[in-house]
Amino acid sequence: MPRLSLREPAAIAFETLRAHKLRSFLMLLGIILSVSTLILVVSLIEGTNRYIADRVANMGSNVFLVARFGIINNQQDWIKASRRNRKITWEDYEALRDGMKLAKNVGLEIRTDGRVRGSEFGGTAAEDVSIRGVTANIGQMDVEEVMRGRYITETDNDHRSAAVVLGADVASKVFPSSDPMGKTVNVDGHEYTVVGLIKPIGAVMGQPQDNFVYIPVQTWMKTYGSQRDGMHINVQAPGAEWMEQTKEEARAMMRARRHLTANEEDSFGIFGADTLMDLFHNLTGIMAMVMVSFVSLFLVIGGIVVMNVMLASVTERTREIGVRKSLGARSSDILSQFLVESATMTFVGGVIGVGIAWALAILLNAVTPLPMAVPMSAVITALLVSTAIGIFFGVYPARKAARLDPIEALRFEA
Repeated sequence: MPRLSLREPAAIAFETLRAHKLRSFLMLLGIILSVSTLILVVSLIEGTNRYIADRVANMGSNVFLVARFGIINNQQDWIKASRRNRKITWEDYEALRDGMKLAKNVGLEIRTDGRVRGSEFGGTAAEDVSIRGVTANIGQMDVEEVMRGRYITETDNDHRSAAVVLGADVASKVFPSSDPMGKTVNVDGHEYTVVGLIKPIGAVMGQPQDNFVYIPVQTWMKTYGSQRDGMHINVQAPGAEWMEQTKEEARAMMRARRHLTANEEDSFGIFGADTLMDLFHNLTGIMAMVMVSFVSLFLVIGGIVVMNVMLASVTERTREIGVRKSLGARSSDILSQFLVESATMTFVGGVIGVGIAWALAILLNAVTPLPMAVPMSAVITALLVSTAIGIFFGVYPARKAARLDPIEALRFEA
């Protein structure tokens, strides 16, 4: 069909929408709701995926953890792992540190919760602080950045020094009006000297992430005991392409240390950012499937409404169809005309739905903790789907119009 012949039915569709605003709105309501819901759900999933990748699953550049437990998503596996898995030990760390060939860095971190008080008058104590004992190379692997001062060093660990690096929330609470650098803080009854401050991280899903301190891991074990649970080994691969090989090397060494046979399951966990993202993608995939079911229902309802309106339009324009056929219009021309009109109407509904969803996504992103990101691929898909609905549900009315006998159509009285 020539390009010019598409303009007329499209113009008729726009004129119909303009002339019958309320009817047009009610006709396209299902399409608008469907597209808006689709865009909002996809935007939430996309925004959350990016957020999780950047703020939650970001363990550092090419870093994975060797811990007592891996990612467990059901109670039965948790019970089994609790009986089977053993604590990570300092000896495990030394074995990987000294024995791994592929790893760029192997570090150790262990955590507990505690209380931090400052030496400044007027400062408040920081409660439920994550007290993290670390080796010096954790600073090269973690995403946290030192804003001022320095990180924990090998010398700090060798001498079990009382050095501490403060997270932003702890620093602001215990030293609200002075510079913490070089000052003394009390961590669970022990005095430490502040040697560094960590750049603020902010909140993740509304939960603050700056309530922590770093101390030398040797000092941590001297204070809290070396047999505490919660120890994990951070392993950094030399590059993204080496992640799987480095994981397998760490797994093989840990299995050999624990004398596990080929038929026995790992008594430890290994996981990286990819593991966390896979778990999250599974969760969002289920949510997406449920929402797509609702969206499909709205689309079908919207398509049926469009079909009924187009059938009414065919009846109203029966004489017009008769005139066009008597002047030489072919059945295929009439068919194309009504299909283009139907597709144009649903396309307009799709555009309105995209506009509403885009505005809501921007608003939600600004005033709520929900991370929203509208991918252009979802916009294009929504518009294509809405147009396809118009074509699919417009076929029956269009064929009915195309099959009208011109003589009978001319005799029709509305």
